[in-house]
Amino acid sequence: MNIPKPSLFFQNGIRWMRSAITRLKIFIRKRPITSAFCAILVLCWLFCLPRPLFNSPLSVVLEDKNHELLGAKIASDGQWRFPEPNAIPEKYTQCLVAFEDKRFWWHPGIDPISLIRSLWVNLTRGKVVSGGSTITMQVIRMARDNPPRTLLEKCLELCMATRLELGYSKRSILRLYAAHAPFGGNVVGLEAAAWRYYGKKPELLSWAEAATLAVLPNSPALIHPGRNRQALLDKRNHLLEKLRDQGKINAITCELAQEEPLPDQPLPLPMLAPHLLEHLLQNSALNGRSEHRFFSTIDRNLQQRVMDVLERRQAVYKENDVHNMAAVVLDIRTGAVLAYVGNVIGAGKEHGESVDILKAPRSTGSILKPYLYALALESGDILPASLLEDVPTQLGDYKPENYYENYDGAVPAKRALIRSLNVPFVLLLQKYGLEKFHFNLKRLGLSTLIFPPSHYGLSLILGGAEANLLDITNTYACMARSLGNFYNRNGRYDAHDFRAPEFLASNRPPKPAPSVSSDLLQAGAIWYTFEAMQQVERPSSSGEWELFSANKRIAWKTGTSIGFRDAWAAGVTPTYAVGVWVGNADGEGRPGLIGVEKAAPVLFEIFEQLPGGDAWFDPPYDAMEQAAVCRQSGYRAGNYCTSDTLWIPKGGLNAPVCPFHQLLHLDASGQFQVSSDCAAASEMQHVPWFVLPPMQEYFYKSKTPNYLSPPPFRPDCIASAASQDHNPMQFIYPKYDTKIYVPVDLNGKLGSTVFKAAHRKSETLVYWHLDGSYLGSTQTFHEMALQPSVGKHIITLVDKDGYRLEQAFEIIGKN
Repeated sequence: MNIPKPSLFFQNGIRWMRSAITRLKIFIRKRPITSAFCAILVLCWLFCLPRPLFNSPLSVVLEDKNHELLGAKIASDGQWRFPEPNAIPEKYTQCLVAFEDKRFWWHPGIDPISLIRSLWVNLTRGKVVSGGSTITMQVIRMARDNPPRTLLEKCLELCMATRLELGYSKRSILRLYAAHAPFGGNVVGLEAAAWRYYGKKPELLSWAEAATLAVLPNSPALIHPGRNRQALLDKRNHLLEKLRDQGKINAITCELAQEEPLPDQPLPLPMLAPHLLEHLLQNSALNGRSEHRFFSTIDRNLQQRVMDVLERRQAVYKENDVHNMAAVVLDIRTGAVLAYVGNVIGAGKEHGESVDILKAPRSTGSILKPYLYALALESGDILPASLLEDVPTQLGDYKPENYYENYDGAVPAKRALIRSLNVPFVLLLQKYGLEKFHFNLKRLGLSTLIFPPSHYGLSLILGGAEANLLDITNTYACMARSLGNFYNRNGRYDAHDFRAPEFLASNRPPKPAPSVSSDLLQAGAIWYTFEAMQQVERPSSSGEWELFSANKRIAWKTGTSIGFRDAWAAGVTPTYAVGVWVGNADGEGRPGLIGVEKAAPVLFEIFEQLPGGDAWFDPPYDAMEQAAVCRQSGYRAGNYCTSDTLWIPKGGLNAPVCPFHQLLHLDASGQFQVSSDCAAASEMQHVPWFVLPPMQEYFYKSKTPNYLSPPPFRPDCIASAASQDHNPMQFIYPKYDTKIYVPVDLNGKLGSTVFKAAHRKSETLVYWHLDGSYLGSTQTFHEMALQPSVGKHIITLVDKDGYRLEQAFEIIGKN
């Protein structure tokens, strides 16, 4: 057989085209009207399809990372109509083609054989029994909103079906049918029907289920799962037998499928993350997009387990009128949100169930303390064991207090964080700088600090500002991710990777936020912060402290807002970050609503739902330095310190030298201090001594029995010691020039104000004077209740050795 060369094919094709064009020109010249009419018909055919083909409102669908349904929002017309899927299952395809259009894969949109058969049946029976519509024609009918069945409409369907076949593939036409076919009631489309009738995605349908959904759109108003069940069963079983006869399924599969029951009443759609769905919708609207399917990073199984934990706890907490809870779980490595429970389901509309607490600004309590601790380590203001002042404090009109209103005098910074002491952290914030801390909190990712630093004041560290749980948890996750660069050196982490959490699944690697510089927090400061957070303690009913045990190594922190309105807990491991909030959406406080009592147990129960062992971050020695650290004060060792060589964050090289060790000059007996004014140098011995200020010493001695106060001055040296400012007394209250408001009692007189002082030798007799008038004396406990008149005053203390202490203050009356 001689096969023409390709060049001959090309030449013949050119000749045929030229001949056809010539004949067309002749036809147009001879029959211009007919030609114009034909051209119009062709144009009408080319543009006969609606634009767009379907314009019905769609439901909004939220899927998890495995494309499991998390929830959906009904379309604006009250229909459950899911967006068109990317593909439809092969089982449903086989069932649909076998039932509706067995020559679907071969015809051009219309099936002449089926049309002739339908015409014959309708004529012989005297009524319309069969329409002979192909799947393509049914798509056209649905796109035109199911107009009345007339001969003209049938002709239009035939014409538009052929045009649809020209522009769409067979698979695309099947997807259009599956997305828009009616399935009874307000269920439209295969995906919505699979979830409403079987509670599963279409890919998991059995042969019986696929067959049921294939026959259901044939007459959805008549054959409904809730009625006419026998008619539906007969149609389904007949289709299964047809599939068996065609060899699509075997006899055993057919028999077993026919034994499956029909679905009962429609099932409710999953509602596992309603608040996340609203959050994504709002973000989409803000970005000018109208999306109807969100492929999220949520793990459906984990989401369900976290919701179960919150619902169990809420059933208990509501007995104390605590109705709302929220929780979030983040993947440290990717920043993906694995569980998002904006509010516990079941609280009810009357208790604000619809409020997304994860995004709601709430008073932070103590949850920000680790941030200040880490930033102070980074700046070198403290080292992990540096002693912080813990004494009664009045800062202008602000008087911070510890939870149980007791004080340690001086407490290591790490212990202050472990015990969540308020006064040491307020004083540390004052030292670190309110403006700098406010600025760095925003750099860490807290988006709710909308006011200037002066608006919050030093109470910022104790709940004077508001934050949301998502920001708090994500910030801890970012800290862990930055540290993870040292923990796991295989490139999974980016150092200093502070960025927003990921809600939507994407194949693209996340990018760090460009607004955060790499010098914000180094790994050394973060590691020591997490080390302290591992040992967080909770107060017992007696005010003592005990370790909150857990089965995993977790760095965690709690917070309780003023008025017991918000209970917080956040924790991190090398793999996960978890945040929990407990309270009432309307802000009502409840007794006992405390972070360690209400939020922390939920936090640890959620961590028990997460995989992973006892692994922990390796020390980031690349971000540390070895330095001599004072054994008693925790600061860098000075000349008079007993020191240990320890690893510290690199920023700790800027930490101050120990301010508490002094070189004391003692007499030969070692019982008294002396000076050169009262003793010869040959009679002195020089001893390094750990000396706290009198007020700190007053409280420190009660918690540290082995603390040794410096020896008193020898009687003949007291005068010279007083002139050198070795005063053993210090006011506890008022500590500074203070304005004191005193309320009026029922008798119309001003109430009493308790003035208090500390003396290194508490047994020393101290004489009290007010504005030069003698008031009395105290011994051991140096405090006195006074009722000064409104106005400015000076209180003076003189001890038996002649040491003198003065402090100005002002009493403010009712006005």
